[in-house]
Amino acid sequence: MDMKWRLLRTGHRPGAWNMAVDEAVMVQVAAGASPPTFRLFEWDPPSLSLGRVQSFQRDVDAEACRRLGVDVVRRPTGGRAVLHDVEVTYSLIMSQNDPVLPAGLGESFSLATQGIIKGLRLLGVEAEIRGRDEGDGSGHVAGASAEAGGAAGPVRTGACFDSPSWYEVVSGGRKLVGSAQARLMGVFLQHGSILIELDAEKLCSLLRFDSEDERAAAVRHLRSHATSISEILGRRVSFREVEDAVIAGMRSHISPIELVEGELSAEETALANTLISRKYGSPSWTVHRKAEA
Repeated sequence: MDMKWRLLRTGHRPGAWNMAVDEAVMVQVAAGASPPTFRLFEWDPPSLSLGRVQSFQRDVDAEACRRLGVDVVRRPTGGRAVLHDVEVTYSLIMSQNDPVLPAGLGESFSLATQGIIKGLRLLGVEAEIRGRDEGDGSGHVAGASAEAGGAAGPVRTGACFDSPSWYEVVSGGRKLVGSAQARLMGVFLQHGSILIELDAEKLCSLLRFDSEDERAAAVRHLRSHATSISEILGRRVSFREVEDAVIAGMRSHISPIELVEGELSAEETALANTLISRKYGSPSWTVHRKAEA
């Protein structure tokens, strides 16, 4: 068993680059050329990421995204839309044959999220893994409907954070970390968003709704079902503060495995650049992606 995992801190990068890097690392892990990798990163500019099979035409207001300077990208994992803005994003990539990786869905989610929970506690945030709705196998609620407080009926939303689902990290019953996973090429990928701040109005302004009343109801619903580190602690929190705490929590959780800081390999960087031009930076993937792609 490999007793060392690679830690990557890749900082602020565009959405297409972030998603391409995850896949490039997956390819190299599948080939046995890269070690298990835990990556922490940011998004510049802010990006709206869609689940692997989520409908762009149904859920995204493209004009609002352009007006607000928000990129739109598609993830290789499932789930619904996430606005990546003031947050720490993580990914964990390792071989499905790694003996450290549990076989069960819940146990494999816990491999990363328990470390994140330990890191959050170092910040003074108490959190736990909890779920309540039937999941779709990706770590998100199946479907795109949610009951909004005060609304006359169900409010359709393409947002990920509108309600806790199986294997999500919650604090005070409200979702704090949204995660999703995929198993492709014999490789396990889990990634997710650790919210430093939550801007419910901004997220809902990027999504399509049948009416402004429905959008307002979705904002209220999102505020009541999700939270952020800054809201919990009652102060501004920096990316670096959360990043350092999460790393410390992961190191404690996976011990005696070492989490060793490293860099992308030349092969990973070259493949990521190819994937940006052919896939993650292409409208045919983001907007018109076919289910079999």
